[in-house]
Amino acid sequence: MTLEQLYLMLLAGGLVLLASIVATRAASRVGLPSLLLFLGVGVIVGEDGLGLQFDNYLLADHLGTVALAIILVEGGLTTRFSDVRKVLAPAGTLATVGVGVSMAVTAAGAHLLLGIDWQLALLLGAVVSVTDAAAVFSVLRVVPLPRRVAGLLEAESGFNDAPAVILVLMFSVTPLELSAGHALIDIVYELVAGAAIGLGCGFLGSIALRHIALPASGLYPLATFGFGMVAFAAAGSAHASGFLAAYLAAVVLANTGLPHRAATRSFAEGLGWLAQIGLFVLLGLLVDPSDLGAELAAGIVIGLVLLLIARPVSVFVSLIWFRIPWREQVFISWAGLRGAVPIVLATFPIVGGVPDSIRILNIVFILVVVYTLVQGPSLHFLAHRLGLIPKEATRELQVEAAPLDVLDAELLTMTVQDPSRLHNVTVLELRLPDPSVITLIIRDGHTFVPQPDTRIAIGDELLIVTTTKTRAAAERRLRAVSRRGKLAHWFGEFGETE
Repeated sequence: MTLEQLYLMLLAGGLVLLASIVATRAASRVGLPSLLLFLGVGVIVGEDGLGLQFDNYLLADHLGTVALAIILVEGGLTTRFSDVRKVLAPAGTLATVGVGVSMAVTAAGAHLLLGIDWQLALLLGAVVSVTDAAAVFSVLRVVPLPRRVAGLLEAESGFNDAPAVILVLMFSVTPLELSAGHALIDIVYELVAGAAIGLGCGFLGSIALRHIALPASGLYPLATFGFGMVAFAAAGSAHASGFLAAYLAAVVLANTGLPHRAATRSFAEGLGWLAQIGLFVLLGLLVDPSDLGAELAAGIVIGLVLLLIARPVSVFVSLIWFRIPWREQVFISWAGLRGAVPIVLATFPIVGGVPDSIRILNIVFILVVVYTLVQGPSLHFLAHRLGLIPKEATRELQVEAAPLDVLDAELLTMTVQDPSRLHNVTVLELRLPDPSVITLIIRDGHTFVPQPDTRIAIGDELLIVTTTKTRAAAERRLRAVSRRGKLAHWFGEFGETE
């Protein structure tokens, strides 16, 4: 490669990157995962568009695996353990039993409705049984769901990559030779060993980073992310689940009081976005639009089976032992978004030499695009209709300010909506736990600093400064007063999430 060719490659890569970043704003406005626009950029640049030819499935497989690991580390570093602690059991069941049920139902539909042979049908079912962490993280963070629902969906998407990868690799063996006992042993080993390695790397990293003074603050985000990738590589080397190890290591690192937490989170989000853009553009390049027309009907049929039968059945079977209301189960069924992970998994049988497996890639690509267009924009509406969006919801504001990080402080915002009982309650009567405080109120477009006797009104947007330790207590107090007024505790209302 000449220097001039290098410049042209960097120019093209930079323009694609900038175009993809600009596209994320349009996607966020309509509730779509940005992956669709990134995939579109890849298709436009590809062979049937601007003419860039790329058909190296092995390279796409390897790069996709690394990008998914980066996305999972980023997801773990932005996950609060308090959000997922109570849903670990149902999330783990969804990620194992749910994946198996979804795979079986989808495979049966593909075989019976489309006549696809059982090996390809099982492969297709395993590939689409997994929800996508990048899609789930990007969409659910703009939908103010109850912590339990959001935590369950995020934890499921972080955990279910491993079982799906194991199943896809198992069904990619040609000729197909299945041993249920051997497969179960492999799955248990990969999950247990991956979890152990991830937790071990996470705790080791947290101890090291808290006790070793690095010469520059910018090294802490690098070191934190490095521990996540070490967990991924170490688990992979031990033939365990690297995806699970990466996610768990990052969750541990994010919740053990590391220094420079805000900078680490921002760095992780930047790398996560870069991995998403690169991965989705790469996958867009991999698919030839001219080949998709023949599989359009198959993709829609398989998507209907997955969306209307397989996913709801898998959610019901997995959560039947847990006390999760039917409204939340309905939303969880609909919010099982597919994205880059199924497309990457669809390259595994191609690399493994499974006959006619390129058909799976085309079907999965159509399914992801069509049903993300259907599901993504409808999530906010569905959550509202099911009554899952709490009126007293608070949102975290990401502020690049060193004092907040040094003081271990967090900035929240909350809009007082009708018929909240916060209306006419004074700041003093609200009695937020120390050292939480309402610093600003925005009312009718005007901003002012409240006094102790300032009365809160419907429509006010409250700016609240709290600390990491008192944040949960402050949010509970806000919920309690919003539901039952300033005497909420007298009525036995303590603001617990439902």
